[in-house]
Amino acid sequence: MPDEAAANPPVLLVDDEPHLLNSASLVLRAAGVHDVMTLDDSRRVADVLAQRPVSVLVVDLNMPHLSGQEVLDEVNQSHPDLPVIVMTAINDLDTAVQCMQAGAIDYLVKPVERNRLVSSVKRALELRALREEVMSLRDSLLGAAPRQPEAFEEMVTQHAGMHAIFRYLEAIAPSPQPVLVAGESGTGKELIARALHRLSGRSGKLVAVNVAGLDDQMFSDTLFGHVRGSFTGADRQREGLIASAAEGTLFLDEIGDLTTASQVKLLRLLQDGSYYALGADQARQSRARIVVATNVDLVAAVAQGTFRKDLYYRLRTHQLTLPPLRDRAGDLPLLVETFVKKAARALKKPVPAIPPALLQLLGTYGFPGNLRELEAMVFDAVARHQGTVLSLQSFRDVMALPPGIEPTRGEDDEADSSGTWLRSEQLPTLQQAEELLIAEALRRSGGNQGVAAGLLGISRQALNKRLSRQRQGGEPDDE
Repeated sequence: MPDEAAANPPVLLVDDEPHLLNSASLVLRAAGVHDVMTLDDSRRVADVLAQRPVSVLVVDLNMPHLSGQEVLDEVNQSHPDLPVIVMTAINDLDTAVQCMQAGAIDYLVKPVERNRLVSSVKRALELRALREEVMSLRDSLLGAAPRQPEAFEEMVTQHAGMHAIFRYLEAIAPSPQPVLVAGESGTGKELIARALHRLSGRSGKLVAVNVAGLDDQMFSDTLFGHVRGSFTGADRQREGLIASAAEGTLFLDEIGDLTTASQVKLLRLLQDGSYYALGADQARQSRARIVVATNVDLVAAVAQGTFRKDLYYRLRTHQLTLPPLRDRAGDLPLLVETFVKKAARALKKPVPAIPPALLQLLGTYGFPGNLRELEAMVFDAVARHQGTVLSLQSFRDVMALPPGIEPTRGEDDEADSSGTWLRSEQLPTLQQAEELLIAEALRRSGGNQGVAAGLLGISRQALNKRLSRQRQGGEPDDE
């Protein structure tokens, strides 16, 4: 895991006026930039940078011994990736242009207004984080497998798309920016949050909360807490979950269901790390990393006006989408084996054998509930089984869909020819419909007649009889 101190180096303030250094460091710490170093002798800058990493350098332009311009030139040569902000009492356009050409990212005129200083430093911190992410992504994505596979031990997969997601998580783990995890229900979004937290090396814990169904007051009370007397029944102070997360990670699930008022409060938290407990008149600061998840299409929600555009843009700095289980068919054998062993341990039963026909049967199903649904199906089957081989019947019971509802199909499936028949003006004959259904069942089952018969709701003998009749060119039974 990355060392947190190395992942979050301090901001270095350099000025020959001690009182300015003291006031500037107090302003930054109050705004949530807690790691601040001060230096009143510009000649020591090179030694300090050689001894430890620095995230942002804020340097006065006019200093004795070594001017800010000379410091800027030296830093640009030896530490070209270090963001530098120049402060000076000279409000001169030519000087500002020279500093920017020499590598400074901002130019502040003394006396520097508090908000201007804070916004400039935070912008520089974001720039540094993005630069490091680009470098880390380049190195990480060149590899075929995650460098820290132990962080993903809860996720069983051999899917190339999932491995790419793992490498992306390794790249963004040190970043303090929020992460947006999208995907259908049951695809493992909380597992992703756990892996990201482990990779980040943060000293605090992971705190997870499902925000679906929370009104604005409940959302504020749950996350931010309240002070005594803030509402009827508030007889004592309560710390919210974000305080529990502290230096760790706060995972907010079902973020697409937040009310508009709660979205505003979350946006403020993401912008400057500040929040208000219910009934409090002073803001508090949070250093927790925010990870959010949703199964809602946020782009569509923004277009419909149900989700704030500015919040969406804040959340999407780092974003990923988990593939549904139907697009990970190659993972079914591994997942079934894992879930069978897990269920057997929980139920204190011998591990049953997995028949090959089960994997063919599951391959015909769309899994609208994804991993969560598969695990529940396997657990139920293990609980019900009596022999040495796992029965297919409990799976067939779950997969028996109501009339008119088709299993979810993958993107690579062929077009549904039965739908073509139904949309055409001429209905198929009974013989054509039977042949079509049998052919489709055999295709979905990979040619396994036992599984195909189960999909058609008939016995294997009945299916064999119909296949034999088709080969002989006979008509279907008149029933």
